[in-house]
Amino acid sequence: MKAGVAVVFAMALLASPVSATQASPIEKIIEMISDLQAKVIGEGTDAQKTYDEYSEMCEDRSTNLGFEIKTGKANKAELEATIQEETSSIAELETKIEELSNDIKTDESDLDAATKIREKENSDFKAEESELLEVISMLERATSILSKEMAKSGASMLQLKSATSLTQALNVMVQASVLSSADASRLTALVQTEQGSDDSDMGAPAAAVYEGHSDGIIGTLEGLTEKAEGQLDKARKTESSSLQNFQMLKQSLTDEIEFANKDMDKAKKSKATSEENKAAAEGDLEVTSKDLAEDIKTKSTLHQDCMAAAEEFEAATKSRGEELTALATAKKVIKEATGGAAGQSYSFLQVERTKVASGADLAKFEAVRFIRDLARKSRSPALAQLASRMSSAMKLGAASGEDPFAKVKGLITDMIATLESEAEEDASQKAFCDKEMSEATAKKDDLTAESDKLSTKIAQDKAASAKLKEEVATLQKELAGMAQAKAEATKLREEEKAAFDKNSAEMKQGIKGVQMALKVLKDYYAKADKAHGAAEGSASGIISLLEVCESDFTKGLTEMTATEETAASEHEAYLKEDEIATTTKSQDVKYKTQEAAGLDKNVADLSSDLASVTDELAAVNKGLDKLKEMCVAKAEPYAERKARRESEIAGLKEALQILESETALLQTKSKRALRGVRLH
Repeated sequence: MKAGVAVVFAMALLASPVSATQASPIEKIIEMISDLQAKVIGEGTDAQKTYDEYSEMCEDRSTNLGFEIKTGKANKAELEATIQEETSSIAELETKIEELSNDIKTDESDLDAATKIREKENSDFKAEESELLEVISMLERATSILSKEMAKSGASMLQLKSATSLTQALNVMVQASVLSSADASRLTALVQTEQGSDDSDMGAPAAAVYEGHSDGIIGTLEGLTEKAEGQLDKARKTESSSLQNFQMLKQSLTDEIEFANKDMDKAKKSKATSEENKAAAEGDLEVTSKDLAEDIKTKSTLHQDCMAAAEEFEAATKSRGEELTALATAKKVIKEATGGAAGQSYSFLQVERTKVASGADLAKFEAVRFIRDLARKSRSPALAQLASRMSSAMKLGAASGEDPFAKVKGLITDMIATLESEAEEDASQKAFCDKEMSEATAKKDDLTAESDKLSTKIAQDKAASAKLKEEVATLQKELAGMAQAKAEATKLREEEKAAFDKNSAEMKQGIKGVQMALKVLKDYYAKADKAHGAAEGSASGIISLLEVCESDFTKGLTEMTATEETAASEHEAYLKEDEIATTTKSQDVKYKTQEAAGLDKNVADLSSDLASVTDELAAVNKGLDKLKEMCVAKAEPYAERKARRESEIAGLKEALQILESETALLQTKSKRALRGVRLH
């Protein structure tokens, strides 16, 4: 409209008082076509901007969905592997728990059976021991009574000396009221039992054993006493050995049950953990599968929507181009074909040829002024320079006789072409920056996520490795303590064994000496043809005292031997327990060390991967900084530059239209004047 106003203003100055002041219909049509072209171009620009934003959204959303789908598939595969692994682990643990339960039941059954057998053996031993102790006591009492009676004189002594058998001697003692009839009957039965055993073994008649003097009967009783004591000692040794074997078996079974229970508790805890992990993985898998399906569906729908939008934009752009082509063709045809007719029909300017120069000067002045105002408004040095060059061209052209309009139109056309070229380059730069910035940012986000994931895994593995190493150090310390304790216990056992060997040898030697002395004394005092009156009374006291010493020595040796056997058994059980505990802890050290080494290797591998990711991320950040420096860190944003440049181009085109309108006016005037008007 500014071009029209300028033309009308020029026409008003040049026209006569009877000239029309409004534009011709043809000019109005061209103006309307130009306005419509500008409107269509503006709509196309807005549509292009909207489509670019939508296309960028489609690309970004598609990239994000692709990354989410990739991540979802990886997470799904990982969760499925976890579920399969935990399922296998649960099955293995259930089998192990069942096996351990069966082992525990078997060991408990064996322990119950062994306990019952031990109780029966102990009961039998106690009955046998009681019976043997009673027999020994009875034999010792009978021997003592018989020895005392033989030392006396009187009818009873004569009867004892005349007795030819132990049975007769016992009857005499009963009659003398020195022995109860019950004890006599029991001793008689015992003698007969031993007699039957001896007869079956030796084949000799029973009476021969008891013939002779009363001291032979005492010897027989002492023999029975020694045999009973031997049986008692054997029974006690058998009981001690059975008890020791039972205790070892009980300890072994108890240890097996305890270890099996510990293993079963550990297996149950591991099973519960695996079941919990499996349930959590199944829940995560369900959510992940659902999200993955939704992402795949969304990406498919997004692709269809974006393609439809692209087709719609392409069709609209094509239609808009066809409209602009039609408008441009119509405008060109109108300008080229209607110039003469419009001049003949609508030219009301009645001016002389001498006035044309003033109108041209006015148009040139208007164009230069318009460009200067535009330069001042947009603060463009290039437009200010263009206005200066237009003014110079007009002055020089007028002086040389050249067409000033052609020179000025050329300058404006060149400036429009320059601005449009800069706009295209700036738009290309903007597209390049947007694309590179988007790709670099997405790459940065991917690498940052990968770096965080690797850092987290490294921290977890380092913590697990440190914990395992701490446990290994504790186990090694415990093993060292156990080794030291074992060495001390072994040393103490060796000292106890050495003391037992020394003391038992002395005890055996003492018993052997006492037995030899008894044999010598008894053999001597048993002789009938002594050459002098032997002190048999004193000798009897000595023999009794020696027998007491022999009994004490034997008892001491028995107790010493039992103590040694118990100590040896306990030490052997301790060594077995220590061996089991040492093996268990050593295996724990081995496996934990291997696991820690595996974690350390994994940390090293992950650290290498993290270093690579960090280097790549640093490179991406460096490239992103360069892109920001090139694309973002500018004094004037792209949108402002674009708006300013479009304003400058529109202003230049409007200035060009002013000149074109004035040129058309001058060309029309130069052809002919209105009919009926006389030129001055």
